[in-house]
Amino acid sequence: MRYWIVISLMLSAIGMKSAMADVQTARIHVPGAELVGQGRLKYLFWNVFDASLYASGGSWSRDKPFALSLSYLRDLSGESIVGSSVSEIRDQGMDDEAKLARWTQAMAAIFPDVDDKTTITGIVNEERHAVFYRNGEPIGTIRDPEFSKYFFDIWLGEETSQPELRAQLLDETS
Repeated sequence: MRYWIVISLMLSAIGMKSAMADVQTARIHVPGAELVGQGRLKYLFWNVFDASLYASGGSWSRDKPFALSLSYLRDLSGESIVGSSVSEIRDQGMDDEAKLARWTQAMAAIFPDVDDKTTITGIVNEERHAVFYRNGEPIGTIRDPEFSKYFFDIWLGEETSQPELRAQLLDETS
C-alpha cells in the first residue's frame, strides 16, 4: 500500500513540474498567464495528450493572447500531427487549398515527432501569430492570424470535433 502512495505522489510531482513549465512558457507571451482549464484527449483505447489552456488572469478571450499546451502521452510522428491538424482545419470550414498547402508546409517544418516526454505549447501572441515551443524551447512561428484562428479552433472553436475537451479547457463543465 505504501508503495502505491509513494508512486502516486511521485507522479503528482511530475505532473506539477510539467504544469509549472507550461505556465512559465505561456507567460513569455501571455502576461499574468494562469490556468483556465485542462482535459485529456482520448481516442478509442488510447490516451493521446493532456491539454492545458492558459490566459491572463485565467480568463480566456479569443481576442487576447493565450497558450495551449499539449503534453503527449504516446508516440506520434510530426507528419501525423500535421495531417490531423490539416484535416481538423478543413472540418472547421477552411477550403482554400493554396493556403492549406502553405500552412501544411509551415507546420511540417515546425512540428516534431513526439513521445510521452514531449509538451508542445502553442501561443497566440498580441499580433495573433502562432508561436510554438517544445518542452519550453522555441521551435517556430507562423505569422498568419487566419492560421492562428483555424489552428486553435481545432480545440477551442464551437465546431471542434472534441466538444467535451473544449468544455474542460474553457472550464465550462459545471
